[in-house]
Parts: sequence; structure tokens; C-alpha cells
Amino acid sequence: MILGDLGADVIKVERTGEGDDTRSWGPPFVGTESCYYLCVNRNKKSVTVDFKKPEGVKIIKELAAVSDVLVENYIPGKLSQMGLGYPELSAEFPHLIYCSITGYGQTGAYSSRAGYDVIVSGVGGLMHITGPADGEPCKTGVALTDLSTGLYAVSAILASIIARQHTGRGQHIDCNLLSTSVASLVNVASNYLNAGLEGERFGTAHPSIVPYQAFQTSSGYLLLGAGNDSQFQTLAQLIGHPELANDDRYKTNKARVKNRLDLLRFLEKVFQKKSLSDWLNILDGSGLPYGPINNMEQTFSDPQVLNNGMIQKLDHPTLGEIRVPGPAVRYSVTKLVEPIAPPMLGQHTDQVLKDVLGYSKESLLKLRQQKVIQ
Repeated sequence: MILGDLGADVIKVERTGEGDDTRSWGPPFVGTESCYYLCVNRNKKSVTVDFKKPEGVKIIKELAAVSDVLVENYIPGKLSQMGLGYPELSAEFPHLIYCSITGYGQTGAYSSRAGYDVIVSGVGGLMHITGPADGEPCKTGVALTDLSTGLYAVSAILASIIARQHTGRGQHIDCNLLSTSVASLVNVASNYLNAGLEGERFGTAHPSIVPYQAFQTSSGYLLLGAGNDSQFQTLAQLIGHPELANDDRYKTNKARVKNRLDLLRFLEKVFQKKSLSDWLNILDGSGLPYGPINNMEQTFSDPQVLNNGMIQKLDHPTLGEIRVPGPAVRYSVTKLVEPIAPPMLGQHTDQVLKDVLGYSKESLLKLRQQKVIQ
């Protein structure tokens, strides 16, 4: 989807009959389309091909011949059984950049396992450090390991395109959820690998910065941080307790981390004395990082979210206007493409096979009769 935003011609190859699994992930649905499917499929063309059949394999190879990049997420070795793995396609089409996205990687004891975000976030340590300090491990509210792996894939694909300009050859990219999850442990991983400190759950708090978390006010939750000692001095002034900044227990972040429980108990009582709106007004212009915890309604009516153009309206062929989160990045020169709504299943099969591969109407009719395409 991100490459499509930048102008790539993206052909989404789906199973005949069912298509992408996320098409059925609901409710909620808008008409026949799941809201889940709609959120991540703009700027793609849907082609249905049964490549368990030789005629379907031929179509995929013909697409590979005229494409820069192939992205797949099958269990390692599965596509090679059909003659569509990296070794097979790279031998025929050395220019092709072949990006595999799997649960655990191309080799190793887990490589044949099915990979799903919530499972891998447990195996990769992320779930162990997510959730309240005195509660159970929690999944994140959205599939962050899935999303982050997609972002790694985008950067790897773009880097491979640049590399191909020098070598003339494509390459195989191995992206997997487990490696993404472990790489995402960042400072918690460093704490363990270098200091032997086991990761813990801190709720909204931070293991190495205090205060840096949510506080309950009289009317909602306030997120607030003091990332350095100067910011803590400012915070102490704003909450009416400047003495905190001169207390040896709290003067430095190192001391605040050591004495976190005493400091946080005090701050919790202070913040409960005023409403969320009062604290937001007090903190306005302070230079401190702060904000409310918004629900979806509040998020998509937030003036900065609206300013950043994060609600994208698309004209869908059967549903009318739909709305999805917009692209996260703006460019001063590069123009993003005029967005196209997520495709209906097989919406572009005939168009792609005719216009890209030169198939005749008679050929399409024969393929449809053979149930190679839908």
C-alpha cells in the first residue's frame, strides 16, 4: 500500500473464490467488504489466479517477467513446490526483487510454522513487557509486529531497487515477524544483553525515565513525561511543588528511577486534584511532552490529526465514499498518487491480463472456463 501511495503499480494476486483472508475478518462490514480489509488495501489492483494449476503458474511467471518486485508470504519452500520460489524465478528473471514475509524466517526450527502477529509477539518477547505491572501480558491494540514488518519490507525493497541500479540484479529479501519483534525490543533488549536486567511490564510507564506515563486526573487520563532534569524542574513548578526539583531523591533521572514509587505516589495525588482540561491548559506551552488518551472519536476529531490529513476519503465502486487512515508521510516535492479504493475481489483480472500481459478475450474466456481465473 505504501509503495502504491508513491506511484507503484501494485497487482494483488488473490485466491479464486475467497481472496485475501482479511476480506472475511469482521464484523464490522461495509456492504460486502470488511472494515479490516478496507484499511490496508488502497492503490492495488486485484487479480484472481489459481496457481496450483499450470496455467496459473504461467500467469505468475509472466507477471514476474514484467515486474520489478514480487512480495509473498507463504511458508518457506511452498512456492518452490510450484516452481515459483526465489531460486526458480531468479534463474529466469534475474532482475526480480523477491521479498518474502514469513513468521520466523526462511531457515531454522520454526521456519515451517504459521506466523501470526499475536503469537510471534509472545515468542519475540514483546508481549512479556506489554501490560500493567501487576497484570497479565497483553497484546498491543493493533498488530504492530505485522505493521512494522511491512515497514521493514518497504525500506528493504527500496534499498534493493537502488542496489539493482548498480548490479543489474535483483535479490531475495527475508523479512519475518520474529526478527521484527526482537529488533523492536530496542532499549529493553539492551538492558538485558548488556546489564542482565530482565524486562518487566510497566503499564504506561517507562523502565528508564520517571515520570513518563499516564496519570489519572479527576476527569480522565493525562500522559506526561519529563525526559530530562530540566523538564522535571519545569514540571515541579507547574504542579505547584518546586521543592521536588531540589529533593535529592528526585534531582536526577537516575535518582527518580531509583525512587520511582515514592515520586509516583505523590504525583498521582497531585494530578487527581484537577480535571484533565485544567492540566492540559496548565501544560500548554510548557515544552513538556503531554497529552490526553483519546478514544477513536476524539482521535479523528483532533485538530492536529485533521491538519495532518489523516482521514482519507475514497470513492469505492460499490460502497460509495469510504474513509481510511491516510498516508503517514508528507513530501515537499514528491506527489503521492490520487488514491484508488481497495479493490473488489478480482476487479482487475481482465484488465491486467489484457493490458499488461496481452491476453485476448478468447484466452480469458478459456482460463475462466478452466477456473484458473475468476
